[in-house]
Amino acid sequence: MEKVDFDHGSVLKNIVQTALPMLVAQVISLLYSIVDRIYIGRIEGYGTQALGAIGLCFPMIMIIGAFTNMFGLGGAPLFSIELGRKNREKAGTVLGTAFRLELTAGVLLMLACELFAPQMLSMFGAAGDELGFAVPYIRIYLIGTVFFMVSTGMNPYMNAQGYATVGMKSVLAGAVANIVLDPVFIFMLGLGVNGAAVATVLSQFLSMLFVLKFFWSDKNEFPIDVHDLISFPYAKEIISLGLSSFVMQCTNSLVSAACNSVLIQTGGPLYVSVMTIVSSVRQILDTPILAVTEGASPVISYNFGAQKPKKVLEAIRMMAVIAIVYTCLMWLLIERFPLLFIKIFSDDAALQQLALTPLHLYFFAFVFQAFQYCGQTVFKALNKKKQAIFFSLFRKVVLVVPLTYLLPYVFRMGTDGVFAAEPVSNVVGGLACFTTMVVMVIPQLRGTRLD
Repeated sequence: MEKVDFDHGSVLKNIVQTALPMLVAQVISLLYSIVDRIYIGRIEGYGTQALGAIGLCFPMIMIIGAFTNMFGLGGAPLFSIELGRKNREKAGTVLGTAFRLELTAGVLLMLACELFAPQMLSMFGAAGDELGFAVPYIRIYLIGTVFFMVSTGMNPYMNAQGYATVGMKSVLAGAVANIVLDPVFIFMLGLGVNGAAVATVLSQFLSMLFVLKFFWSDKNEFPIDVHDLISFPYAKEIISLGLSSFVMQCTNSLVSAACNSVLIQTGGPLYVSVMTIVSSVRQILDTPILAVTEGASPVISYNFGAQKPKKVLEAIRMMAVIAIVYTCLMWLLIERFPLLFIKIFSDDAALQQLALTPLHLYFFAFVFQAFQYCGQTVFKALNKKKQAIFFSLFRKVVLVVPLTYLLPYVFRMGTDGVFAAEPVSNVVGGLACFTTMVVMVIPQLRGTRLD
């Protein structure tokens, strides 16, 4: 299963061939941050406190991820559409422009965040002892910004060419290195929290080398010329479509900061550690949905460009069914075995008990997350920028952030209100996004009007 041929084979086969390596790659990629938290939470004497401090770094890390996704997930559907249209010259220009955007933004973000790290962390709720852990960690982590952006941002372009297994291998190399290096730097060399950041940077560098090796190899049909400049007309197209992914990640950062702030005020710093655990579980459970939706995306985009509406409709149906069934099963597991997930990140019995109710609340309407992801994926894959951006903003900015303040204070739910904001937004936002997609896109495809 070296290369997926989007012109042949069933839609389900194409999705599976793309999604399975992406699932493995995303699970492995998740280990970059998850393994850090598992080890950090077990540092003797201050593991629980350090875990909360690292949680305060999430908003900054999400901002970097927002720019990465804007150029990666924004350009990849355009790249796939042009491949479907057999317009190889434009496809190659899109890919090269995306690479240069990732590289340039990576350097600028690293410099800006390094310079203002303490101020940004304070704005996101870090103070006192938390700043003492968070500032050194994030400053080391930021050294790998370019490595992360190039390796992660260019992966969708390998998938779009049908080389999902190559993308998986690039992530695997970095993840294995991270798993091996984490205990060495954290415990053996006694670097503690900072050691986790060092291990992550080195691992990201290794992943980037694997990605660059592919793009400068014979397998890649669209070589990147390092001497070319950014093509601004194509950059504008990439950024405009990628804004939905950018907004989603930035609003995740905003939500994370808002949650941490309210939790500190209503429950104390320990609840930031609880949110770190709950968010980490969410990352784990989101990974298969993302693999399925991102695996379906190039299939949808390619067939859209190739004027094959029946295959586009079939891909949408397959994606939705798989995502809905999966989220239902995961909700049942959370309800039945919550401690199984919580114990991954902490051995602290008191913290485990404290996290039980928040975990149940947060995942109460997890199935509606599938509706949100499926709707967003279709809008991006079909180059419907306005809808993709609107529903990114609607769920997070219009729903989650206000609810994070209204439920704890106005409805007097305290810390429970912070965790309850997620399921409420999932129901309203997910249904609104999916329903709009069905009403707008399905009739268009059945009418074969693919403009």
